Amino acid sequence: MENEKYLKDISEIKNMMNRSSRFISLSGLSGVFAGCYAILGAIAARFIISDSIDHNYDYDATASEYINSELVQELFLIAIAVLVLAIGTAIFLTTRKAKKNELKIWDSTSKRLVINFFAPLAAGGLFCLVLLQYGIIGLIAPCLLIFYGLALIHASKYTFADLKGLGYSNLILGLLATQFIGFGLYFWAVGFGLFHIIYGIWMHNKYDRKNAE
Repeated sequence: MENEKYLKDISEIKNMMNRSSRFISLSGLSGVFAGCYAILGAIAARFIISDSIDHNYDYDATASEYINSELVQELFLIAIAVLVLAIGTAIFLTTRKAKKNELKIWDSTSKRLVINFFAPLAAGGLFCLVLLQYGIIGLIAPCLLIFYGLALIHASKYTFADLKGLGYSNLILGLLATQFIGFGLYFWAVGFGLFHIIYGIWMHNKYDRKNAE
């Protein structure tokens, strides 16, 4: 009996330390929804690109003359819509999970998580704007995957360690995409879409469903 009580106390202390140092309210389902939004966005972008440029165009990395301002605006609107939907869904599901578990949604740990996630991501976004400025269109999708992977890896120390796996997957995929210029949209769909869905289902089964039982 004393041993069982001792182990229980250790477990409770460990859980308290984990909650104080890591943000554990992230919802696995938010990853599934984000992946679905990304795939739908990639499909919409593919149709827009097909209608806007020659079907024989090979998506050369420096062929900025094929990219007009109207096409850029349409693709930008799709990216913003996907981002807003993904972030909005994540905030809603994460807030609901935090309230259910009686945890704070905004504290010093979540602040560190946000800062460490968005710092590399913002740098990557600005770098991609530079690529767009110089017409190096083919490297935008790979760079976004690379910087997004770095952002996930950087932020994983403040939340579930499983996030690091998703980060490395996107990082490697982005590096691989640099060797297949012209297929960036497909790599985008895999990284931001399929990987997120797989990760979301994994997290939901490992943490969310376990806590619900």
